[in-house]
Amino acid sequence: MAPKKGLMQRLDEGVVLGDGGFVFALEKRGYVKAGPWTPEAVIEHPEAVKQLHREFLRSGSDVMQAFTFYASDDKLSNRGNQASQNYTCAGINRAACDLARSVAEEGDALVAGGLSETPSYLSGAGKAAVQAEFQKQVKVFQDNKVDFLIAEYFEYVEEMEWAIEVCKKSELPVVASMCIGPEGDIHGVPCGECAVRMAKAGADVVGVNCHFDPFVSLEALREMKKAMDAAKIKKHMIAQPLGFHTPDAKLQGFIDLPEFPFGLEPRICTRWDMVRYAREAYELGVRYIGGCCGFEPYHVRACAEELAAERGSTPPACDKHLPWGGGLRMHTKPWVRARANRNYWENLKPASGRPFCSAMSTPDQWGDKAGDATLKQKTADTTEDELNMLKSRAQARAGK
Repeated sequence: MAPKKGLMQRLDEGVVLGDGGFVFALEKRGYVKAGPWTPEAVIEHPEAVKQLHREFLRSGSDVMQAFTFYASDDKLSNRGNQASQNYTCAGINRAACDLARSVAEEGDALVAGGLSETPSYLSGAGKAAVQAEFQKQVKVFQDNKVDFLIAEYFEYVEEMEWAIEVCKKSELPVVASMCIGPEGDIHGVPCGECAVRMAKAGADVVGVNCHFDPFVSLEALREMKKAMDAAKIKKHMIAQPLGFHTPDAKLQGFIDLPEFPFGLEPRICTRWDMVRYAREAYELGVRYIGGCCGFEPYHVRACAEELAAERGSTPPACDKHLPWGGGLRMHTKPWVRARANRNYWENLKPASGRPFCSAMSTPDQWGDKAGDATLKQKTADTTEDELNMLKSRAQARAGK
């Protein structure tokens, strides 16, 4: 059997579809704890993680990204998280790689190892300490022979540069993806400058993930592309946005929205939103197209259907799903059969069903940044006094 094409060859030749959001999907299913968002489920409930991988593969994902989000040792022990008492960064990352590879081998998918921002950076621990956390993860990825690395979910371009520096030593392709919008990183570094700095640090693919919806993320990518073009830098781009609408989010994205994380369902993007996203991303020149939190397998399937001509195929999950609701032709009710057409779904303005709710929210925007006492790493659980202080601060800001 011929060897699988690598990431860079696939991007040069066409479109690579990523997968979606694991922490949100598995939290809703009861396998991940909201708050720490760490992936010990790969050891505690491997069958659940494997099934989600398989659903993304069936929906068209070309990459099985190991479920290693926030799996650094400092995050596993941060603020009373008990994961560090039972597991290690190395153990979780190794188990995640095994699960991702077992499903990737069921198709023609690649395996990616991912690492994220660290509490050590937010605590001001310094470059050496932060890179030591990255190195522990990268070593596991190298030992498990992943196909490429993704440095994702970074709010500060400085920490991203440190991560890329560690990843490049592996000699694997490096994808760099910041969780920023058009306003830039949390320290105010412009979006375009972030892209140029990621590229100059050695990333092979640059872009954004998480924190913002597909269309806000595309605005950020346009700024990135403009800056790289001006600097005469040519890199492939990646987009892996939220599966939630966030037009009212500001600098820190959906984490600032009062609905985060348990009230976001009214904001979920429809599959038709994802059709539009996939097309606009492709026309912008983005060739790595996937999703993050809230992005479910059916969202990937929608992207695969929209880009079927460019990809030359449709995934197995499309077998039961005719384009633009064509299967509704077989529905019993005539008014539902009348919806079996593109025009209906493309122009629908979905109602929320919540008559007393506003269309937009007011983001919290507390303004806490790396180095502030509130963001510093601590292994002890948050005390009631600390929680009451934060509640008082929130009430004061709300004018209560």
